[in-house]
Order: sequence, then structure tokens, then C-alpha cells
Amino acid sequence: MPTTSLKEKMVSSIQELPDDATIDDAMEKLYLLYKIEKGIEQADAGLVVSHEEVRRRLARWLD
Repeated sequence: MPTTSLKEKMVSSIQELPDDATIDDAMEKLYLLYKIEKGIEQADAGLVVSHEEVRRRLARWLD
């Protein structure tokens, strides 16, 4: 299965917007795509936080 290039994902994201979308709408959608791509890269590199660590941190924040 061929992978979709980032450019293709960007174009698809823009094309999915309604006809009355603003530039701000497009920028927001592209920024979300950027953040998702960065998150996937980080996960692939092993830069993740375990579920147990998240629970521990959350417990400290809520105390």
C-alpha cells in the first residue's frame, strides 16, 4: 500500500474544508495535521510516556 505524502495530506485537508472556510480555518487544519505528524514521529522514535507515568503525573497535579 503506497504511503500518502505530506503534501497530499495537506491538499486533502484543505479540500475537505467547506467552501466558506477562512484562511484561519485552513491554517488551523494544517496546524493540527502538523501536530499529528510530529506526534507520530515522536512515537516512532520511542519518545512516549507510558500510561502508568501519565497516571502518576496526573495524580500529582490533582493533589
